[in-house]
Amino acid sequence: MRNLAVYRKWLTTGVIMTLAMALAFAGIGLYSPPAIPAVQAQGGDQPADTVELFAPFWETWDLIHENYVDPLDDDALVKGAMAGMIEAVGDPASTLAAPELPENVDSDETRFAPFWDLWAQIHESYHNLDDNLLMEGALSSMMASIGDPHTDYMDPITWEMVNAGMSGEYEGIGATVRQDENTGGLELVSIMQGSPAEKAGLQPGDQIVMVEGKDITDLRQDQIISQVRGPAGTLVRLGIARPGIEDIMKFEVLREKITVPTVTAEMLDGQIGYIRLNQFDFSTSAEMRTALEAIDANNLNGLILDLRGNPGGYLSTSIEVTSAFVITGAVLIERRPGSEFTHQVAGNAIAPDVPMVVLVDQGSASASELVSGALQDHERATIVGMPTFGKGSVQTWHQLSNGGGIRITISRWYTPSGRSVSEVGIEPDVLVPYEPKEISGLDDNQLEAALQVLNGTYQPTAAE
Repeated sequence: MRNLAVYRKWLTTGVIMTLAMALAFAGIGLYSPPAIPAVQAQGGDQPADTVELFAPFWETWDLIHENYVDPLDDDALVKGAMAGMIEAVGDPASTLAAPELPENVDSDETRFAPFWDLWAQIHESYHNLDDNLLMEGALSSMMASIGDPHTDYMDPITWEMVNAGMSGEYEGIGATVRQDENTGGLELVSIMQGSPAEKAGLQPGDQIVMVEGKDITDLRQDQIISQVRGPAGTLVRLGIARPGIEDIMKFEVLREKITVPTVTAEMLDGQIGYIRLNQFDFSTSAEMRTALEAIDANNLNGLILDLRGNPGGYLSTSIEVTSAFVITGAVLIERRPGSEFTHQVAGNAIAPDVPMVVLVDQGSASASELVSGALQDHERATIVGMPTFGKGSVQTWHQLSNGGGIRITISRWYTPSGRSVSEVGIEPDVLVPYEPKEISGLDDNQLEAALQVLNGTYQPTAAE
């Protein structure tokens, strides 16, 4: 028996990742500190010299069984682990085949006997293998076999990158992405204002399909990101598939150190306040309340809360943000098998009466959807923009003993009225597609629409 040091976060940021990378995994999220579980290493036919090597694997096995929201298929997990180990050998001509699993399994030791048979077979056929890569291949593929894009393994480099990104400073190209299940490319969900990606001419909807001249569509999401990330001042050459363009477009992007302010605020004409939240980290709520107080938000003619491109953050922060605008009632409903919990507003509203618009788009995920869905259900704000990302699950994050980490879906959340946003997102009350300036003649046509909604002058176009 041994204790596992755990770093856990509750997350709703999901498939979204920020290249190089702030807010990676998007999710995107809902975070809460956990109790530290005891982890029991597995035995059976495991070779004695692999006990320390496979500690992260068994930690993960226990954690997913303790926390995953749905029943698990243990045979599928073992098959996935064996497939991942074969793939990690890295031999395209390999004739290795995973042994058949036994029937009438009565213990994990029996279930994993074929796994260790395969381990022995690999080492009989190949020499000078990196056993750590074999273990990580088994671990990553086991997690992927669950079939949940928000439940996965991060190697130590990716884990460090993700957690460093949550500080709001990172080196990269400044875009949030998700991997397209059909093409394997990384779709750019949103481009950060003033970022290297924007300067290079990349657009939301673009898909990264090549890095440094090599096709990356067969790689895992974390593998692609590790190739795109890099030190500030260095170039990365990307091949981009753009909707409506037949040929692959080539871009050179100069990576930079990017600082993402969690909150920006300004006063617009007509006594309209504007607050933009770029993420939901620990400081966001306090910074937002300071900004609201500075502009005396509750006595303005209107307020715009901009959540476009915001991939998520902490559960406590999303509740606090909603509570600034709603006096009483539910913020979300969290459901696990056999249990349900309703999270209520904190009761410290600072701007409960000001007319309000929330701006959202396809890059607004998880915590952004939670806040906009709550404000929509309470009829507290008009939602303007495009349908949101569509992530209605909660993840817990755990650091493993090898320095890597996993995230596990532990529950699903619903708006106060009981709506799920999974796959469908939040549907705006006023649908406004983003149009570049050369088309709309405006610096930001969605922001202009939000102002018109507040002023009572908005007129939808024929296309809307």
